[in-house]
Amino acid sequence: MTDKHSAPDELAGTEQPFVAHLLELRDRLLYCLYGVGAWLALLALYPGPSRLYDWLAMPLLHALPEGSRMIAVGVVSPFLVPIKVTVMAAFALALPWILYQVWAFVAPGLYRHEKKLVLPLVVSSTVLFYLGAAFCYFFVFGQAFPAIQRMAPASVAVSPDMDAYLDFVITMFIAFGVTFEVPVVVVILARMELVTVAQLRAWRAYFVVAAAAVSGVVTPPDPVSMLALLVPMLLLYEVGIWCAQIFIKHTQAPDEETRASEQP
Repeated sequence: MTDKHSAPDELAGTEQPFVAHLLELRDRLLYCLYGVGAWLALLALYPGPSRLYDWLAMPLLHALPEGSRMIAVGVVSPFLVPIKVTVMAAFALALPWILYQVWAFVAPGLYRHEKKLVLPLVVSSTVLFYLGAAFCYFFVFGQAFPAIQRMAPASVAVSPDMDAYLDFVITMFIAFGVTFEVPVVVVILARMELVTVAQLRAWRAYFVVAAAAVSGVVTPPDPVSMLALLVPMLLLYEVGIWCAQIFIKHTQAPDEETRASEQP
């Protein structure tokens, strides 16, 4: 058996002084700020903060009765709320660039098998978060807002506050984005050997119950929205089990591969 302590170290000779790490960290943080600032400037020029908010509010406006509009309770809300939307949109668009800077900073200190694990997880978690937020905006809102309006009493004039609507949208985007990270969580748990693939398969029924509870709490109070989150979560759990088998096989450390090859 090959002794892992006697094997050549991939990172030997790549050490840098502590000050050099601090300087690189400063540069990477500045690059992140430059990326967010560039997107912020572009979005401020086109389409502009006001139109960005109009796009964000479009699913709700389509569900409101004809002629209804949103209101601004705060004195400065018509100015500050669109600015908040622009800043958050700039950060979301710059997120791949930010993650690249994080990866460029930590990658030199990772072994080859660690890079095979970390990089796909970073990319997939980002894509899944985007998919969750997009799914919420384009599908869930289109089903939930009309259902909510139908529940409103006839004696009530529905005029949502623009600030409250933004808080609701952010909460929903985060909730759907996080719940779409199910495959990433499953892969991490399996790769850290906290659970086995066989246990993940055996726990399907428990996950269905947990996913139904999460869907009932996170989504608006209508069955379509609940099912819209529950079904993708169940599918993503199965995808996570399949991916976990691949990651466990292809991201083993050299000493783990040696032990696995020597087993009868």
